[in-house]
Amino acid sequence: MTTDPFTAPRTRSRRRVAAPWIGLGAAVVLMIAAMLYPVLSGVNVHVRWFPPLHAEWMPRVGPGTIAALVLGALAVRYAVVLSARISWRVLLVAAFGGALLWMLSLAAVDGANGIGVILDTSYEYLRTAREVTDVGALLREYIAHIPLDSVDNWPVHIAGHPPGAVLVFVLLVRLGLGSGLAAGLVVTVVAATIPVAVLLVLKRLGAEAAARKAAPFLVFGPAAIWMSVSADALFGAFAAWGLCALAWASTSRSPVVTAVWAIVAGLVLGYCVMLSYGLPLLGVLAVTILIVCRRWAPLPWAVGAAVLVVLVFAAGGFVWWDAYPVLVERYWAGVASNRPFGYWVWANLAALAFSAGPLVGAGVAVVLTRLRGVRSAVRDDLVVVSLVTAAVITVMLADLSQMSKAEVERIWLPFVPWLLVGTALLSARWRQWGLTGQIVFAIAVQHLLATGW
Repeated sequence: MTTDPFTAPRTRSRRRVAAPWIGLGAAVVLMIAAMLYPVLSGVNVHVRWFPPLHAEWMPRVGPGTIAALVLGALAVRYAVVLSARISWRVLLVAAFGGALLWMLSLAAVDGANGIGVILDTSYEYLRTAREVTDVGALLREYIAHIPLDSVDNWPVHIAGHPPGAVLVFVLLVRLGLGSGLAAGLVVTVVAATIPVAVLLVLKRLGAEAAARKAAPFLVFGPAAIWMSVSADALFGAFAAWGLCALAWASTSRSPVVTAVWAIVAGLVLGYCVMLSYGLPLLGVLAVTILIVCRRWAPLPWAVGAAVLVVLVFAAGGFVWWDAYPVLVERYWAGVASNRPFGYWVWANLAALAFSAGPLVGAGVAVVLTRLRGVRSAVRDDLVVVSLVTAAVITVMLADLSQMSKAEVERIWLPFVPWLLVGTALLSARWRQWGLTGQIVFAIAVQHLLATGW
């Protein structure tokens, strides 16, 4: 049977028109189902009071409300147009400034406490960081304090992460930035650089047009609720800049420049392994960048530098491959054993849709329609499809590992920007209305729910 050469293009066109609607609808249905299932079934999914989010219902307004509304309205009116017209350098500055103001305005709905209290809670890093007087002893004794039945076991977030995370906060304490407010502001500023790093990756890979289209969605959206003062957003910044350095290495023609940037990438991505046990999955995105560039010269330099970071920690007393099985044991000894995988395997994706915003479904759906012809696609489409596909694979691996049951609206923040790159393939009308929806959704969630991050 032969295919009508005129029918096939029309069929593909209809699929591409329908894809964003299907993706958006799937995301919304998933979110609603994840909220209703525990209520209708009576199943205790062991998360706070508003599954699938680790949050509680708390309608309120606050000092940041007006700022968030004004900034959101300005973004709706101007962001899509300006991101296409302003110079590249101005776009990068605007992306950083916009992200910073957006995060601060949403956090300030709870006043100064929205920034200053969260990192100071008992399960976060700051309290332990203030008590560290000997980094060497911290590394040598780290694994011994992970089990729940150990003497002076670590708070949940420290036990659940390698020591690279708490060391960042030890540094802040020693720099005189150890108060909740000061550390929160530092984390928020660093998190605001994530859109810049992602835009630079797209530009370096030859997809500036796609970068400009995706920019508003990287800056404005509900992810900002969890990114401000969340250590996981800090991890996301390390990840984004490590991948940015790798993109620079992969597109540099000088062997020396390639080696230098690859070593930088390896050091930063290697430190990511010391920040979170889930971040070795960044290897999927890293390899994708090399494949897109069709250049493997950076690989040995980057891998060597990353391994060096892990070995330095091992020499200092923290052996990653010894710690991980202990962490797994503690994880399953805690609340994770009570959280039903049959619910969380799909509710995790719903929580991710809350964090990234429902439009992420539309972007991913459009990307899936382009997979078949990706090899012959224009450069922008090739880059976007490749990065988003890699991000989807990364999320699926994390989901199926059963090591991220619940709270992924925060835990998966390092993966969110790479999924949102898919918005670059949406039509101009979809991007304009989609950005409006993302901003309205973010403001609503922040004012209705207390997320605790």
